Amino acid sequence: MADATQRYALVTGANKGTGFEICRQLASKGVVVVLAARDEKRVIEAREKLKELDNVVFHQLDVVDPASVAAVFEFIKSKFGRLDILVNNAGIRGVEVDGDVSVLQEYIEADNVSFLAGGQAEPFHVKASGKLIETLKGVDECVETNYYGAKRVTEALIPLLQLSHSPRIVNVSSTLGCLVLQPNEWVKRVLSSKGRLTEERVDEVVQQFLNNFCCDKIGHTSNFKEGKLEEKQWPPHLAAYKVLKAALNAYTWLAAQKYPNICINAVCPGFARTDITFNAGPLSEVEAVEAPVKMALLPYGGPSGSFLHRSDALSLTF
Repeated sequence: MADATQRYALVTGANKGTGFEICRQLASKGVVVVLAARDEKRVIEAREKLKELDNVVFHQLDVVDPASVAAVFEFIKSKFGRLDILVNNAGIRGVEVDGDVSVLQEYIEADNVSFLAGGQAEPFHVKASGKLIETLKGVDECVETNYYGAKRVTEALIPLLQLSHSPRIVNVSSTLGCLVLQPNEWVKRVLSSKGRLTEERVDEVVQQFLNNFCCDKIGHTSNFKEGKLEEKQWPPHLAAYKVLKAALNAYTWLAAQKYPNICINAVCPGFARTDITFNAGPLSEVEAVEAPVKMALLPYGGPSGSFLHRSDALSLTF
């Protein structure tokens, strides 16, 4: 029987990086945490690293597999009876690098400058010799993990969250998904029109991007400087990651409207040194997860349906 005073959390993509650190910090604050990850071997390795914490439990979860999501639902239902906190952390960058990996850091830093300038930054010229490569396989995986995976897990676990007295959902997102970094005016109109926004419209944005990308790849277009991707004004680099984080931010707002009894927010942890960034970035994993952890533990009356940058999240006071 679940303890009425105990909080129970699930963190996806948690075998390493920020997901692992979110688990560790939540557990250190007394939360019983289900550390979930796709690779069962890596789940076992994570268990060994956290063996001193008896309030961390482990379960395999592949967010793109409905059967795997159903299995984790049954596990939480039978073991705890409810869920208080869901952190959708699982994600991939959707791009590989040919050559010098520091090129990724250059692009991310340039986009952060552009974000701070409201999308009006000076033209950017790459210095590193590396090249970003987005393949159809990588984009497909990014679509299924970063957007549909988060939706799939959220919708599956809503019944358990609704049994909580103070349910929280945190979608780990990125400022790279902010609309000021979207050159496609149609995307901006669709995702910013809150009065007309629906899940179907967000899905339409995702599918239109995927269709245009497939058109280029099947037609043997080699990069984003050619074909439909340029014609339709999708982002010229990190396109899948940016589009899908924008979609996740929009879905976060929609979910908050649909489930007003659940506090649901998206948060950017900042540019952290993890595998996804080739260990570049100014923030350590410990520093980066401060914002997601704070949003997971928001007291009653906190924001819902918001996207917050790390600095915004950490500045919240109650």
